[in-house]
Amino acid sequence: MSEILHCYRCGASLEALTLPLARLDECPHCAVQLHVCRMCIHFDPNVTKQCREDDAEEVKEKARANFCDYFKPNPAAHDPSFASADAKARAGLASLFGDDGAPDDTDDGPDHAAADDLFQ
Repeated sequence: MSEILHCYRCGASLEALTLPLARLDECPHCAVQLHVCRMCIHFDPNVTKQCREDDAEEVKEKARANFCDYFKPNPAAHDPSFASADAKARAGLASLFGDDGAPDDTDDGPDHAAADDLFQ
């Protein structure tokens, strides 16, 4: 394959990985599994079962590693709208729960004072 592969999720180069991709290979940048339907040349969200290979068994979870014998990595699998949708969903969750995504190092554990007041 002459084209350089890019992660379907983050777009990072997969040039350092050896081909063929192993079933449990992960993107070195975002750690997503790569032997997945979304990374395959046969993946097409507009067809039945989202796969253009008629003989392939149906895979329900398109972004999880699978054992499909018809898997061939797609150099054009990266879809920037997928990454932006993921970022938008994370931002929505952060605003809903008031979390900016940064770990809180000031928390020394749960505050039991309020619970203790209930039982006194």
